[in-house]
Amino acid sequence: MLYLDSGGVIVLVESRARVAELRRRGLWPAQVPAVVLAEALTGDLRRDHGINRLLSTCQIRGVDELHGREAGRLRASTGRAGTIAATDALVVAMAAGHADAVVLTSDPHDITALAVHATRPVTVLAT
Repeated sequence: MLYLDSGGVIVLVESRARVAELRRRGLWPAQVPAVVLAEALTGDLRRDHGINRLLSTCQIRGVDELHGREAGRLRASTGRAGTIAATDALVVAMAAGHADAVVLTSDPHDITALAVHATRPVTVLAT
């Protein structure tokens, strides 16, 4: 199951070929935690058009208390809780809830730091 952080969303807006590749690999539709929308969108419909078009093909997932608690644990486990975004921790926490999870990100350093502490393996793909 493929999860996108905001960097993953932005990159895929620019690359239809990459989306087609992910579809061929059986990794589509992508899962996007709702909190990612706060980082990826501006509220300007013209500027957000491409992102909204991509998001319409994804599954937007709500964040609940268990995800929030796991994200906090993951951030603390890295020893860099003050410098790792809560959004990134939530993406990894949600991805770790599924077997064979993959996170597409433009920030593989932070996502990998979180993923090594996840309860299930999470594969990190750099954009």
